[in-house]
Amino acid sequence: MSLQFTRCSFQYGRKVPVLSRLSLSIDHRATVLLGPNGAGKSTLLGIASSWITPTQGAVNWRGINPARSKDQRAYRRAVGWLPQNVKPMPGLTVRENVAYIGWLKGMSRNEAWDQSSAALHRVKLSSLADRKSHQMSGGQLRRMGIAGTLVHESEIILLDEPTAGLDPSQRQNFRDLVTELLADVRIVVSTHQTEDLDAMYERVVILDQGKVRFDGDTHSFLSLASPDVPEARRAEGAYTQMIAREV
Repeated sequence: MSLQFTRCSFQYGRKVPVLSRLSLSIDHRATVLLGPNGAGKSTLLGIASSWITPTQGAVNWRGINPARSKDQRAYRRAVGWLPQNVKPMPGLTVRENVAYIGWLKGMSRNEAWDQSSAALHRVKLSSLADRKSHQMSGGQLRRMGIAGTLVHESEIILLDEPTAGLDPSQRQNFRDLVTELLADVRIVVSTHQTEDLDAMYERVVILDQGKVRFDGDTHSFLSLASPDVPEARRAEGAYTQMIAREV
């Protein structure tokens, strides 16, 4: 199974294109998407989620193309998306928010409500199911957002800067959760953080100026670091080397 981008381009208005004829196939269990600000990472995930339509090109998951109206519901049920800013519906409880997301993805109200309990259990939020969502911490909101991607039984989950703004303890809890989810779903994570990259991801993709600058397994990526870089900073060193080559 793979997430396929075929010659995708996108630009906002008359600005410089964010993506330029980008082709990419994501077929590993865990993929990390790296790149500087403005590289096109969030736009690429927006296209992958089908909430952004590429100016040119197409995206598909297992041959399902969201540009075809008959395929759009099936695509959105299969592809879960957690944007960087999780915005819960005001006044709803945690469980109601998760069920609402399922309903938006095409589930019946009863089905979404029933599945929301299991989704919250998977992200260890069952005890907070009846809490109002505005009373949640940043880390809890991220977990609630992931529950929203699980409620409709996603096959692949897209996470855009999921640990931004979290403290070290919250980031570790989040990484532990993602690692557990890999037993059932595929994950694509866009991030600026390279900690634990070699322990979490099988594949690294680097975007810069709307193009793929690197696409390979984690070992090949880490080998780009200078030999004198300490082991704990190999991912950071490899990333710095890669981006420096393109400046």
